[in-house]
Formats: sequence, C-alpha cells, structure tokens
Amino acid sequence: MNSNPWRPSKKITLKKSLLASAITLVFSPAVVAEKVSLEESPPNFEQNMEIIQVSGRAAQYYFVEESAMATKTPTNYMDLPQSVQVLSQELISDQAAKQTSDLYRSISGMTQFSYSGVTARGFRQDQVRYDGVQGDPYSGFSIPQLFNVERVEVLKGPTGMLYGAGQPGGLLNYVTKKPKFSQASEITLVSGNDDLFGAYADTTGALDADASLAYRLGGFYQTKEGFRNNTDEQNTLLSGALTWVVNDRLDLTLQYDFIDQDLGGHRLRGVPVDDNGNFLTDISYNANEKSDYQRLQANVWQLIANSEISDNLTNRTVVRVLDNRRTQQYHENRGLADDGRTMTREFRDQLRENKDWSITTDFVYQTTLADMEHTWLFGADYFIGELHYENNFGRGAQSLIPDLDIINPVYGADTSSYLLLERPHTDSETIRQGIYVQDQIRLNEQWLAIAGLRYDRFEDKDINAGFKTTDNSTSPRVGIIYQPDDETSVFANITRGFAPQSLYNQQESDLDNDVVGELKAETSIQHELGIKNQWLDGSLLSTITAYRIVKDNVSSWNPADTGFNDGIPALLQIGEVTSEGLEIDLVGDITENWTGTVNYAYNRAKITGGAPGDLTNSIGDEFANAPDHTLGVWTRWDLPGIASSFAVGFDYVSERLSLSGQKVKPYTVWDASWRSEFNGIEMQINLKNLFDKEYATSGFNERNGHFPGEPRSIQLQLSYSL
Repeated sequence: MNSNPWRPSKKITLKKSLLASAITLVFSPAVVAEKVSLEESPPNFEQNMEIIQVSGRAAQYYFVEESAMATKTPTNYMDLPQSVQVLSQELISDQAAKQTSDLYRSISGMTQFSYSGVTARGFRQDQVRYDGVQGDPYSGFSIPQLFNVERVEVLKGPTGMLYGAGQPGGLLNYVTKKPKFSQASEITLVSGNDDLFGAYADTTGALDADASLAYRLGGFYQTKEGFRNNTDEQNTLLSGALTWVVNDRLDLTLQYDFIDQDLGGHRLRGVPVDDNGNFLTDISYNANEKSDYQRLQANVWQLIANSEISDNLTNRTVVRVLDNRRTQQYHENRGLADDGRTMTREFRDQLRENKDWSITTDFVYQTTLADMEHTWLFGADYFIGELHYENNFGRGAQSLIPDLDIINPVYGADTSSYLLLERPHTDSETIRQGIYVQDQIRLNEQWLAIAGLRYDRFEDKDINAGFKTTDNSTSPRVGIIYQPDDETSVFANITRGFAPQSLYNQQESDLDNDVVGELKAETSIQHELGIKNQWLDGSLLSTITAYRIVKDNVSSWNPADTGFNDGIPALLQIGEVTSEGLEIDLVGDITENWTGTVNYAYNRAKITGGAPGDLTNSIGDEFANAPDHTLGVWTRWDLPGIASSFAVGFDYVSERLSLSGQKVKPYTVWDASWRSEFNGIEMQINLKNLFDKEYATSGFNERNGHFPGEPRSIQLQLSYSL
C-alpha cells in the first residue's frame, strides 16, 4: 500500500492569469440562480415535482417558507411543531461557502468538532442525509462539498421517528440540484490567496419540444495550497441528471455524481497547545510529510420517482447507490518529549472501501375525517453498507520513523523505509431496516397536532470474526401547535431517538464472542417548547426554542476490567447525559434592501448518571467541544443604484474543553462580501477572518492539540450566465 497509485502529480490546465486579467476589467458578483416560475414548467409538472412555494421577497434571499424534512410532507414552516433551519442557495452563495463547515455560523447550536463531525445541542454527531436518504460519499474524514447542493436543511433534536439511527442533537440534509425545464447556464472562475484557483460550470434545460425531458450537467474543479505545512487540496466533482415527466402522474429523476478529492499533507490533526489553549508553535505546524495524503473517489447513483396514485394519494421513492474508496498515508502526533518540542510520530497507511445502497419509499394520503384534515405518511426504508478496511502502522524509532521538532520542523522522511506492522484486514456489514407511520391533523383553525411511530431493526456483522449483533428500537414523536393568529405559532413536542452501539463497542462488551452483543442501543428523549412569529407582513421570521434532551444507555469503561481477557466486559452501560438549552433564530428581510440572519444558542450538556470522566467525549461531567454560548450574525444590504450588495457577519463561540480537558479559547471571527454586476458579468469578493484572528475551531486531545482556524483570506469570483 506504500506505492501510492492514488496520488498522481497535479497539473492546472487553465491559466490563473486569465482570471486575474478578467478581474482587472470587470467588477461584478457571483450569479444568483435563476428563479423559475411555474408557468415555465410542463403541464401538471408542479403536481409531481417538489415545489417550494414562497411569499414575499425574503424567500428570494435567506428565508425558505416550506420544507419537507421535518415531516416528509410539504409543510409550511409555521405548521411544523419542531425547530428546523433551512439555509438557502442565496445564503450559501453570499458566504462563498464551498463546504458545510463554512455554514456553521448560520446554524444555532452547531459548531465544529473534527473533520465532518459537529457538536449539535451538546452532542457530537456526524450523520447526514442526501435528499432525505442515507448514503454519504464523504463519510469518514472528508467534509461534504456544496457545489451540487441547492440548500441545506437542519432538523433539530432526535430524528429517529423519520430517519432512524442518529445522535440526538440533530440531522443535516443536503438537497441536491435537480434539472429544470427553463434553459439556464452558468460559468464561474475563482481565485484567491494560497494559490486558490477554481472553475465550475452548470447548465440545465429541456431536451424536447413538449418539455417532458430535462437535463442538468455540472462540473467543479478547485485547487488550493493550505496554510498548514505540506498541505494542498484538489477537488473535482462531475454531475449529471435527467428528469422525465412520464405523464401527468409520474416523473423520474436519475442522477450521477463522480467525486475525486485529493488532500495533500492530510489527514490533518491539530497543533499542540498548553492547558490554557495557547498554541505551542505556529499554527502552520503539521506532523505530516509532503508525501502524505488523503484520497477519496466516489461514484453515486440516485433515482427519484414521484407518482400521484390518486387525487389524494402520492408516493415518493428514492434509490441511492454509492461506492467510495478512501486511501490515507499520514503521520500523527504521539506526544512531546520532556523538552517540550520533540514530537514522536506514528505513521498510518490505510484503505477503506465502502459499498452502500438504500431504498426509501413514502406514501402520503390526505383525507378529512370528523371535520378534521389529516395528512397520513406511511413509509419504509432499507439500508445496507459494506466496509473493507486495511491498516498498516508504525511508531517512533523502533519503526524508523523520525521525530519532528514542532518549533523548527524539518521534513523529508522516506516513508518507504518504515518498518510497519500489518493489522488483520476487516470486513463488516451494516443493515438498517425501518417502517413508520405519521398523522398530521388540522384540528381546527387554531390547533394542529402530529403523531408518529417508527420501528427499526439493525444488524452489524464482523464478517471475518463471525461476530454479529442485532437489536431493535421504536421511536415515537408527538407534537402540538397553537396558532392564535396568522403570525404566531406556539409549539411543543416530545421526540425519541436511538443510536446502535458500534460494532467495536459490542465486541469489547462481549469477550466470549457470543452471537449477540451485550450493549443495547443508546436512546434519547427530547422535550421541546417554542414560539414562531412572522413580522413585517411575513418577510421576517423569529423562532425561540427551549429544549431538554436526556440520553441513556451511554457506554462507559468498566473499572473492574483488568484488560487481560479475564472474562470481564471492557464496557458497561451505565451512562446518562442531559442537555438543556435555548435557541433564538431570526431570518428574513428587515427592509426592502436589507436582509439577514441572527442565530444564538445557549447549551449545557452534563453527565447526570454513570461515571464522570469515563464516558466517551466527556471530561469530568463536561462534554468536549460543547460551548455554552454561540452567536452567528450575517446581514446584507442591497445597493440597487449601482447593482451591488454588501454583506458582513461574525461568528462567536464561547470557551470549551478538548477531549483531554485543555481549554479551547473563545473566539469571534468576522467575514465580509461584496457583489456587483456589470454588463451581465457578476463579481463577488469575499474576505474571511477579516481581522486575521488566530483561533481554534475545536479541540482534540493533548497529543494532537487543537484544530486551528484559517487565517485571513480573500476570494475573487467571476460569473457569467446565459
């Protein structure tokens, strides 16, 4: 595995000087996606495709009035008895967000943990959905890219009733771009510091005269040098899709994505810090050599079928299939010597191959019973994932791996000479099956209710060892909404969730290698109360939410275990965690030319049962990377007189603790953007970390330190649409 066939030399085929010359001639912003009216769609098309109906100019910017994520039925935001946030395409564009970590400022209660993992309502979580179904091509250590994403939806709290297994903080859903029947094309060039260069193109439209076929083709390429030593990145994404309106009751959309992500000098760990969170060396420090890398290639197929079975019964079925291959060769910090600067390193050579497929089908039936309107949901999903894993490693001088001076690092180690140990290859299989039913009830003009129940069965198998664990769970949800007037919704809900114990934990808890593991799935329950208000004729929306989440069956290390195959389980199930918090969200238009978002969250996550300090992701009775306070602001002013807009915002995160109990300092980071148009060409300038703040996005552990935030950067973007 040391031959490194996945790391070819990088060549930029387009000259950056072309972009630089264009910037000197034109002053204009990134293209705003063309708004397609229903009149541009074929007959009855709006009955079959997912249509987001909006009112007021706010919806053209940051506020999306309708989302299917919280109920799997198109439901107005004011009629949802749960906290949901939707990040629109316009907000993503304004913030020049290329990956999801760029958007956390706009999500109350969500901060960076590590890699693609986040802290949400106090809990670490890394589960995501695409178009509402399982199948994440970036799973593991890569952060999802946003080129092919139309909007990002965030459902807060446990989501077990609709989506099955997951942590109780919430769930991210990426809604992908689909073909449109109105012709639109866009080409964009991007440049910036650290040798940033990017180009992407997108085209969509009808393929036939009667508008029964529509296509979309897109391509994205970006390369950049990192601010950490030896790092660079190259991202390529190709996307194609066809929509076929078979008749006025059936449409099909077939999508394919090819993803190639090559990250040099990765997998990135943190920079060592002292107990007060001060970096012990420059934030450019990296334990990796120039030859280290993390490479991901993935193929993703997805088929969506929307059918109208009768006037009041519809079905949506999604089939998603993917395979990805992730190879990594990287060095990791293993701890400083007594001199405080000599770092022992470990080298890892790893291969992960995933093959996943899932099918999800949802039937929606609308009827009236006893003068009450009912919207019934009947659904089921099935997921199977196969993982092959190889891991070779070595550590320190005994493996001929040289130490590194963190103050004055000298690179150039020959990784081919390392003496590596080869661990046994592992093959595992994960199966998830769920069936669920839900009823949304309009009791009268002022009261609405929702009730649902899901049953899940899950199975994990270590194919090589012959170890298998199975379990099942039920996840109910009930909610109520009171609407005293058209501008106010008071809501309350009780939701349950679950997360199966990992296969590794099950094996640690069952040393006799029985067929079934000892540990039950983690369970969670949330009580949530909130109020939503529309202001300024519906152009501004505020949401205030208070919640309490209790998570049970958290595994903890067994203090009686000697670790010598003594028949005593290494893990016990004695943990309970309670998270309490308050969230305030404000989004929409303040005036005709002024729009913005404000997101504040207060959270306290505590261990309320079990052994403090022995639970994963805890320090004493505190949870790692779980700040008490977060505040995100982003506001934009339109200047129609000069066809421009200006936006500015900041992200504040209060003090946290790392996994080793070291402080992670609070920070406030400011960003700004300018967009302008001239003769059909748009330009956008984004300044990130405006005041060049040195900070840590999150803490890791003592030997690896904290993850440093990116220093000040500038990005220039030119776009032209046809």
